[in-house]
Amino acid sequence: MYNLNWHREGLSPQKLGTFCEYYAKMALASYGMSIYTSEVDDHGIDFVAEGKDGFLKFQVKSVRANTNYVFMREEYFNTDDLSLYLILIILKDGEHPDMYMIPASAWNSRESKLLVYHAYEGKKSTPEYGVNLSARNQQELEQYKLDKILRRIFED
Repeated sequence: MYNLNWHREGLSPQKLGTFCEYYAKMALASYGMSIYTSEVDDHGIDFVAEGKDGFLKFQVKSVRANTNYVFMREEYFNTDDLSLYLILIILKDGEHPDMYMIPASAWNSRESKLLVYHAYEGKKSTPEYGVNLSARNQQELEQYKLDKILRRIFED
């Protein structure tokens, strides 16, 4: 068993991120995928997994409950790459993590209130793709539950 107190003092964002990357790898391995990691994370890809139809690339983001937004910098998140996925892990105290697997290409529809893009033209911030985790978007988020997406991938 492991700690389920995600707001525990001493559990820094870096430690939480490391835990969630390992957690994501274990979840994918439990579906029979082979996991590959690199020593350096400089292109926004946290790890690669091989399934029955080839390789998938993953970026992992973790948030504690009550966080309403998470983002990926555009320069490291290519929404035209059909093999790229965001694994989003939401941590609620006293519960096991909720995991979602969102294809990067899902941001291309631009009709979502959940999946957003901010260009920040004329501003200091760099362009980013984001996930708006407000309560009104929870129903849309449910379609990306990890087990639902993996079932779809493995059934094709």
